[in-house]
Amino acid sequence: QVQLVESGGGSVQAGGSLRLSCAASYGTKCMGWFRQAPGKEREGVAVSDAGGSIAYADFVTGRFTISQDNAMNTVYLQMNSLKSEDTAMYYCAADSRERCFRGFWSNTSNYNYWGQGTQVTVSS
Repeated sequence: QVQLVESGGGSVQAGGSLRLSCAASYGTKCMGWFRQAPGKEREGVAVSDAGGSIAYADFVTGRFTISQDNAMNTVYLQMNSLKSEDTAMYYCAADSRERCFRGFWSNTSNYNYWGQGTQVTVSS
């Protein structure tokens, strides 16, 4: 059983930056970030796999950057130019079956491990 622990959330003003980290207890095949705002569905933010494939949601392209260590034990999300609409609980997700990019990468069913979430609040 892989455990994921997120850190780095917090409150920031619009235009500011935050860096999220997610540490996995074991190496995984791919790791990503999702977010969920109150009253909305969980949506994919970015994903990265051990082979170097990366995908971003359109709404963060150019502002967020995902990176990971070579062992795929830790994944980071650098968030710049934050907007109030980025306010949400951010969840780390990982998969041990190489399914992150099966179909749509943002399908939550592609991931078999989830963190508890870290809150990001952006004030305008």
